Amino acid sequence: MGFPHEHRIAFRPATGDVLVEIHLPPEAIVPAARGYRYAKNRDETTVLPRPEKERKEIYASVLAQVALRTVHEVLTSDPDRVVNGVILNGHVKTVDRATGQEVSPCLVTLSASREQFGKLRLSQVDPAQCLRGLNALVSPNPYDLEPIRPIVEFDLTKYRLMDSMDVVAGLDSRPILVKLTPTEFEHLIRQLFEAIGMEAWNTQASKDEGVDAVAVSKDPVFNGECIIQAKRYSKLVGVESVQALAGVVEHKRAAKGVLITTSWFGRASHDFARQHGRLQLIEGPELKYLIKEHLGKDVIPGPVPPKRRPSR
Repeated sequence: MGFPHEHRIAFRPATGDVLVEIHLPPEAIVPAARGYRYAKNRDETTVLPRPEKERKEIYASVLAQVALRTVHEVLTSDPDRVVNGVILNGHVKTVDRATGQEVSPCLVTLSASREQFGKLRLSQVDPAQCLRGLNALVSPNPYDLEPIRPIVEFDLTKYRLMDSMDVVAGLDSRPILVKLTPTEFEHLIRQLFEAIGMEAWNTQASKDEGVDAVAVSKDPVFNGECIIQAKRYSKLVGVESVQALAGVVEHKRAAKGVLITTSWFGRASHDFARQHGRLQLIEGPELKYLIKEHLGKDVIPGPVPPKRRPSR
C-alpha cells in the first residue's frame, strides 16, 4: 500500500497564505509484522507481530512527517517568496470500523508562517514535537481515526453570497443602529468583522436558514468558519433564536456561531450559549464598543435593557 497523492490547493492573495488539503496514508500503511523468524529444522517462517502501541506511535510519526514535508515543499517551491505562510489540513480516506462507511476525518491541521517555519532544522527535529511547537492540532488518537476540526475551511459553496454595500460611510449622519434597515445592519456587521481582521460575506436574504453573514479566519480564537446572525431589535432576543443558531452551526458544520443584536439577551440565552460552547452572544453595549474600536464610529445601538434581577 503506497502513499496517496491527492491534494487541493488554494492561494489567498489578500494574506499571501496557501491553503493545502492533502490526503494522508491510512493506518494500514504501518506493517502489522515487526519481522519474521525462520525455523530451519521445520522449514517454516513465523510472523513476529508488531505491538499495537508501536503501530500507533509509528502511524502518528508518519502523519507528522508528511505534514512537515508538505509545508516544506510548498515554501521551497516559491523562490520569489510570494507565499507568506501555509495552512494545511490533512485528511485520510478510510472506512469507519464501527459503521463500515467511507469517511474522511481530518487528523492534522496547522498554520505556519514562512518566518516561523524557516527557523526549523527539520533534519534534527522530532516530528511530533515539532508539530506541537508549531501549535498544530493533531488527532489525539489518529490510529483510531478520531477527527479534529480544521483550523480553516474555505467551503463557501453551501452559502448563497450577495454583493457588498458600504454602510459605515453613512453612520455619522445615522448613528442610531435600530434606524438602519435590516439589510444595512447586516452589511454593517459584515464590515465590522472585516475590520476585526476576518474575511466576511453577506448571504442572500431567506436563502441560508437565517444566516446573515459568514466570516472566515485562521485566528485560533475564531477557529475557522464563523456563522453570523444579526438582530436589529429593540426588545429582548428570545432564547429560541439562540437555539436556532445552534442548529444552523451544527448543520453547516461551522466552527462557531455569533448572534449580534442592538438589544439584549436573557439569562436563559446566556446559559444555553455557555453550555453549547461554540456560540457567542454580543449585545448592544458590546456592539457599540466594537464599532468604536474597529470602525471608529460612535453609535447608539438601541434601547437600554432593563436591569436584571440577581439570580438566587
